[in-house]
Amino acid sequence: MPDQIKWNPSLSALPFSPIRLMFNTASTMPDVAHLSIGQPDFPTPPHIIESHIQALRDGKTRYEMDAGLPQLREAIAGFYNDRYHIDLEPDNVLVTTGCCEGMYIALTGAVWPGTEMITAEPYFVLNRVAEMAGATLRCIPTTAENGYQLDPQQVIDAITEKTSVILLNSPGNPTGAVYPRETITAICEAAAERGIALISDEVYDRLILDDADSYASALTCAPNRDNVIVSSSVSKTYSMAGMRIGWVISSKANIETMQRHHMFISTTENTASQWAVTTALTGDQSCVDEMVDAYRARRDRVVELVTAAPHLTAYRPGGAFFIMPSLPAGTDSFDFCMRMLKEAGVCTIPGGAFGESCNNGFRISFATSMDVIETAFERMTKWLEKQSF
Repeated sequence: MPDQIKWNPSLSALPFSPIRLMFNTASTMPDVAHLSIGQPDFPTPPHIIESHIQALRDGKTRYEMDAGLPQLREAIAGFYNDRYHIDLEPDNVLVTTGCCEGMYIALTGAVWPGTEMITAEPYFVLNRVAEMAGATLRCIPTTAENGYQLDPQQVIDAITEKTSVILLNSPGNPTGAVYPRETITAICEAAAERGIALISDEVYDRLILDDADSYASALTCAPNRDNVIVSSSVSKTYSMAGMRIGWVISSKANIETMQRHHMFISTTENTASQWAVTTALTGDQSCVDEMVDAYRARRDRVVELVTAAPHLTAYRPGGAFFIMPSLPAGTDSFDFCMRMLKEAGVCTIPGGAFGESCNNGFRISFATSMDVIETAFERMTKWLEKQSF
């Protein structure tokens, strides 16, 4: 008799996460300076915590509507309308288990065997679910030398009759790159003209470190919402990663389709958390401004430190809390990061986790204190000085 489950072969498209491998190794070591964590280090703002507690005390622990708490859907639509001067309605919003479920629904729903998805490389590891659903990734390499900016003409030139999705992520994980409006607009228009789904991961859209008013969302660059899906959440903006609330925004028809998919994944979201998110979006936003100010100061210092370190190519990320310096060509990022962890006690993430073309880079997170940043770079720089490439 077989002694194990026969899994769907498509699961082989999902590799074991190199991020978890780094964390697991670091957890066995006594003194590690982490530049690896992809979530805010700030506490959730007190008024949001109090709202969550009050919801529990008020007995708001039962199932809510499968598309999301009506008050939250209204708050999300209203927030975007005020920010971008657009005309969303609650029916343009589907509440999901974080941004990740929203992206999972969009990616697995808009591709199928034989189709292709165009994405910039480096890309976040969640993109692999498109491969699990049968699609082929067509990657557009970007580099630290040009700040990981994406050339829209390269995206357009990569479109074929098999293209079903173009994926954007700005600000980007792992690079922190923010695309200018002309880039987003050109790609959105090309997708609309050809009937291709444009999926935009905008989970870091509030963490803009330079000229926040110029940020280009696909919601303001696309001709309409018929082929556009935007996904975001409160995880990064309000330091609420563990509350697991996000959303997707699209046309009402697209939301209805994704809602059917969503019902078979999570049915509905944590009710008390949804009330807390409603408070976050409709309450005082100064907490966000304070966190962004701190990230900006950390970014500025990290850029100085990367620039001064031997063997690294620096650039200035415009958003999120990541930078991905590159190493000399041919460097194996997996070997590099593991050796730096074991020999210098600094944990980072190998660039090869985010695509083949960026295996000579590594991701640094500055979602940590300035003291940790200084300690990590003191160790890293001394270690790098001893390396030859």
